[in-house]
Amino acid sequence: MVTGIIGKKVGMTQLFDEGGRIRPATVIKAGPCVVVQAKASTRDGYEAVQLGLVEEGPVRVTKPLAGHFKKSDLPPTRILREVASVPGEEPVKPGDQVLVSMFTGGDRVDVIGTGRGKGFQGVMKRHGFSGGRATHGSMFHRRPGSIGASSYPSRVIKGMRGPGRMGGRRVTVRSLQVVRVDEENHLLIVQGAVPGAPGSYVLVRKAIAARPVQVGQKDASKDKK
Repeated sequence: MVTGIIGKKVGMTQLFDEGGRIRPATVIKAGPCVVVQAKASTRDGYEAVQLGLVEEGPVRVTKPLAGHFKKSDLPPTRILREVASVPGEEPVKPGDQVLVSMFTGGDRVDVIGTGRGKGFQGVMKRHGFSGGRATHGSMFHRRPGSIGASSYPSRVIKGMRGPGRMGGRRVTVRSLQVVRVDEENHLLIVQGAVPGAPGSYVLVRKAIAARPVQVGQKDASKDKK
């Protein structure tokens, strides 16, 4: 049994709950995906499935990657991701389809993607430092302040927060609630924001540590279809 699917972030929207409150939501075009390779613990040391995202248009790949797809007798895909499989369940084989129907309303999912890159930023934007006084003559507006003692240990401690490159890293948003599933159009709507810009690729998997629905929060599994 496959625990995840590859998708593309379409964008954000708004949904209204029964109390008339606005809830932010993200639309993800999840799949269709195809199983390219199934890894077994006896051969590879762990249980996993390699998925390929099926998209329109021709795909150009290198000769080694073309040979990898030829083993499974499948056309090449541009995006490949590896997801864990549940041991003991019905095994999958190359060529099997993975669709968004694996999720239902009310499920909890983890979304993995690459966050937006914001370039080189200072400590106030990167780490949320308050900065100095904004009065005339303070000479300390957006600086980080002291970064270590001069006599001992006479060096900057490892891990000291400072300016640097911000964003553009792998981000995992955990335990988002699935609000709606559109199997016909391969769309998945989850409550909240997911990393990346519209058009970026994400991996949606079943939540590893799903948190319960909070008090006063609507459970999407009770929605009427």
